[in-house]
This record gives sequence, structure tokens and C-alpha cells, in this order.
Amino acid sequence: MSQKISKTDAEWRQQLTPEEYRVTRQAGTEPPFSHPGFPSGPGHFTCVCCGARLFDGDTKFDSHCGWPSFYRAGGAIDEHRDVSHGMIRTEVRCHDCDAHLGHVFPDGPPPTGLRYCINGVAIRFQPGS
Repeated sequence: MSQKISKTDAEWRQQLTPEEYRVTRQAGTEPPFSHPGFPSGPGHFTCVCCGARLFDGDTKFDSHCGWPSFYRAGGAIDEHRDVSHGMIRTEVRCHDCDAHLGHVFPDGPPPTGLRYCINGVAIRFQPGS
């Protein structure tokens, strides 16, 4: 994996939109169905903060939950126990810059049975291979 990216709070605020900052740097969640759909298929999804490759396009599926969902991580993902909001969940963060991306749940489709539920403002689609 790449070397960790470290920026000041002011640098992140300058680089990101207010909503991208709130979600990725303050562990926020965008409202469900608020982000326009992303394509699936050839290509990959990257971190909005640092550009690290996170998910392959062919692992995206429609979970009808209101957020982009993937059944397998395809890159720089770290998972952490999250006990906020009176729940026990697994938080998903970018390995390279520690951006909050969303959560992973054990209710996804085969072959993994996982659903990486990701905030749309935290990722960008890169068409191609």
C-alpha cells in the first residue's frame, strides 16, 4: 500500500466541498438516495480525498439502500469497529488517507455475502480497467 497521506484540517477543507469534508473527514453520512447513481462495469472507484483505488466497478450492485454498494473491496480499504449511535458496525476507511467511506454489512450478495455501503460523495468513478 501507499504511504499515508497527512494534511491539515485547513488543507482538507480547501480541497473538498463542504459535504465531502463532512462525510470523509468528520465521519458523516449523506442522506440516502441523495447522490446520483454511478455506473458499474469496466472501471474502478477511487477515494475523493486522495485518489486511492477502492472498489472495482464490476463489484457494484444495487442494494436499494440509497447508497452505492459493493460486494468486495478492491483496494486501499481499512475496517474498524464502530460503536457510535448505539450500534456495533464495521466502519470502512481509506487506507491511504483515513477518509471515512461508509460501513460494511454481512447482508450482501454472493460470492462474499458482504455489502460495502459507501457514501457517494466519498468516491469517484474512473472508467476503463
